[in-house]
Amino acid sequence: MRYLHTMLRVRDLDRALGFFCDALGLKETRRRVDEKNRFTLVFLTAADDESLLGEARRKGRDAPQVELTYNWDGEDYGEARYFGHLAYEVDDIYATCERLMKAGITINRPPRDGTMAFVRSPDRHSIELLQKGAALPPREPWQSMPNTGHW
Repeated sequence: MRYLHTMLRVRDLDRALGFFCDALGLKETRRRVDEKNRFTLVFLTAADDESLLGEARRKGRDAPQVELTYNWDGEDYGEARYFGHLAYEVDDIYATCERLMKAGITINRPPRDGTMAFVRSPDRHSIELLQKGAALPPREPWQSMPNTGHW
């Protein structure tokens, strides 16, 4: 058994792609538009996982990826938290959070410990960011920054 992808429903595909691709840095690897059933699927991968796609495709399926599902006819999915979160390892948690803040993204759980932070997508999916390797030494403004909203 191997991990393939996580599917997330999104309300506004362009806005979701802005978050996942422009802000987080994921890359679109495949898109499926289904006119008959009125939905679009967009598959995304992290830069460090791109090399895994070729190997996975030889086995018959892409992996590991995030699948954004956009149903054209709109639907209110609410804010159900049963999903949990997606987690990504980053080279520098502070630089990543600073870049996201400059892009207008709220850091819901700041990286006070130099290890972990949480943000949310436009559709309120929780995204955990984890420092690669050892924790970075605590520093400001992160160390004293309060939590904002939910994650």
